[in-house]
Amino acid sequence: MFAQLAAGGARTGVVTTTWAPDGRRAAELADALAVLGAGRPRMLGFADARVPDSAPGRPRLCDAPFDEVAGLLVRHIREFRPEVIVTHDAYGQLTGHPDHVRTHRLTTVAAHAAGLEHLYPDAGAPWQPAALHLATHPHSGVGELGPLLARVGKRLLSVPDEHITATVDVSAWLGQKWAAIAAHRSEAARERSLPGILLRLSAETRERILSTEYYTRLGVRQAPGPGPGRVVFPR
Repeated sequence: MFAQLAAGGARTGVVTTTWAPDGRRAAELADALAVLGAGRPRMLGFADARVPDSAPGRPRLCDAPFDEVAGLLVRHIREFRPEVIVTHDAYGQLTGHPDHVRTHRLTTVAAHAAGLEHLYPDAGAPWQPAALHLATHPHSGVGELGPLLARVGKRLLSVPDEHITATVDVSAWLGQKWAAIAAHRSEAARERSLPGILLRLSAETRERILSTEYYTRLGVRQAPGPGPGRVVFPR
């Protein structure tokens, strides 16, 4: 999606909650974002739940105070002022990584809080994004990826088809998408990681898996209400 948006002239950016900004993953992230036209890395620098030394001296994201981390995300939202925010679904996407689950919860709260002036008043002027999109997979869209993940012992978490509000064909930007995934070299070198699994597939199979993206839209910005002193009853 990022390459598609950038091609259309949109300004995009990425906030990463884990890994130290001076570590090897930061350099890989910078390479991936350059491919996608998504600007510089914005890293909160907390440790990965499964790799404690990924941010020496910092707590794991899952252990860090929720309100503190949400405030950091609010600051980024108010600084960047996006119309749309994209994050993981409530499962943390297909494999349920604990950092992805935590990031979903943090981002959902921060997206709403960013528009409220009395929440995190030191984090900049309020800004309310219009929508939050959750990257996800429907039951019917798991396809070949399901057996591949099961083969390496990973559980598969997908959502009912009716939860999907947008199905996006990104085949025209597949070259950039794969180059961005492959830029995460340390992940691609791991046998059980998703980039590593994709790397070992044929180009044809990989294209079938990566060419479609699914999202669930959650509204954030509210339409003007009836105002105080008026009551509206739904019919």
